[in-house]
Amino acid sequence: MLHFHDYLEILIAIIVIVDPLGAIPIFVGLTADQTEKERAHTAHIAVVTMAIVLIVATLIGESIMHAFGISLESFQVAGGILLLLLAISMMNAKRSPSKQTPEEEKEAEHKENVAVVPLAVPLLAGPAAISTVIIYATQEAATWSLKGFLILCILFVAGLVWTAFRVSIPLSRKLGQTAMNNVTRLLGLLLAAIAVEFMTTGLAKLFPGLR
Repeated sequence: MLHFHDYLEILIAIIVIVDPLGAIPIFVGLTADQTEKERAHTAHIAVVTMAIVLIVATLIGESIMHAFGISLESFQVAGGILLLLLAISMMNAKRSPSKQTPEEEKEAEHKENVAVVPLAVPLLAGPAAISTVIIYATQEAATWSLKGFLILCILFVAGLVWTAFRVSIPLSRKLGQTAMNNVTRLLGLLLAAIAVEFMTTGLAKLFPGLR
């Protein structure tokens, strides 16, 4: 049975991994040549796409794992490693290659429509975010009520991202790059703790002797 702190951990994990504040500089850079109306449309499409991708992963993630013969324990360890790599990048105030490689960044500069790729996928709904919602949705205590809570968390975070994108220009000017980097480093530390918990839980089930 899950307790209040478990639900709180799920919400914090999704917020930290999607990282609405960290996505602001990327959004500003990719939409620099757009009008205010075009920027609003891009934000809307990106947020809706992100929400759809994560909700679909929540609902059918378990079926995909069964189809490939992947156990939850193995997925927890792999997901924890991926989250830890992302957390290390965040603590160094750098963009993780799992979210966007230099080649993808260069290609995005020449795209007219950047809402779906690379903004929604993989910047917002990247491998780390997808693996996280699948892990939470397929754990032993997972019920339809938990999956419903996960969907509510995804919609809440989508609202945060939309708000961040809509106020991106004045907010980025007011906070400055240093302040935004410091917030990213703090969120990276929280994400590292969640990643370690994922890995230790998975390893303890794969190797009971470690307990």
